[in-house]
Amino acid sequence: MGAADPTDPTSGVTRTVLQCHPSPAEGWETVQTLVEIPRGKESGRHSHPGVEVGYIVRGDVLMVFDHGNVLRLRTGDPFFIPSGAVHNARNVGTVTTMMLSTYVVDETKPLATTYGHGPAKPRP
Repeated sequence: MGAADPTDPTSGVTRTVLQCHPSPAEGWETVQTLVEIPRGKESGRHSHPGVEVGYIVRGDVLMVFDHGNVLRLRTGDPFFIPSGAVHNARNVGTVTTMMLSTYVVDETKPLATTYGHGPAKPRP
């Protein structure tokens, strides 16, 4: 992996699939990932075709939702993101953030759908 591009807010973000298994519900799968977001970077606006249940292993994150809510998450905090919610995880801490995320998603759709630099900005 090369150096992070300082002009790209998502540069250097990695998502490692740890495991993937069929869900008990037909047509769904369970996927677990480790997401790493460098200091000052963000995941980028995206959504999932199912729920995301997560845990902040290390770091400080602002989880910004297009509908206006903002969650401040720190090391040890759990989080839940509903199916289809457009969100962006922004590292606001001093270390690379590590998040463990488990998804239960429609197996016929991509794990994530990305969106441009639209409205996901924290309220003042």
